[in-house]
Amino acid sequence: MANIAISRIKREFKEVIKSEEIVQCSIKVELINDNWTELRGEIAGPPDTPYEGGKFILEIKVPETYPFNPPKVRFITRIWHPNISSVTGAICLDILKDNWAAAMTLRTVLLSLQALLAAAEPDDPQDAVVATQYKENHPMFMLTARHWTSAYAGGPNKVSDFDAKIQRLKDMGIDENQARACLSKENWDLEKATESLFS
Repeated sequence: MANIAISRIKREFKEVIKSEEIVQCSIKVELINDNWTELRGEIAGPPDTPYEGGKFILEIKVPETYPFNPPKVRFITRIWHPNISSVTGAICLDILKDNWAAAMTLRTVLLSLQALLAAAEPDDPQDAVVATQYKENHPMFMLTARHWTSAYAGGPNKVSDFDAKIQRLKDMGIDENQARACLSKENWDLEKATESLFS
């Protein structure tokens, strides 16, 4: 990897570790296998959002052309959000694509992702199903996002009848993650989810 990229990442890594956000445990970054091109980020779900109380793990791959090109970032922790794929964790955020600037840092990226959790952009979605639910049935979106935060990110659990519906599908031989994803897409309508899984 180019020396410029490595020295820059080392400097930024220290910046994140020493930053105020680390003290409050809202963002973290760590090395994977002592390799400066592969990092693991963590952001806390922002207060007053359905992600509150959750810890979201991110995969960060730093290209050799860094800082002139953005790092490749995706969510490892599954999340229900219009701008993040509920399947792959891919993120739709302008600074990770065309609006990247060499002056931006890992800290900028982590804080921007945390801000995205607090202010979704459903008109520029990464996950069309989630965006549709966000716009057309917002209370259901909030419940679903909260449930996913509880199931995957260690957030507080609030919706027990969702668990009962997942259990019904598991009893039919469906994998738990598949059951949750399908029920989420069908606004937790067990009949519709069953139809879509078995048709």
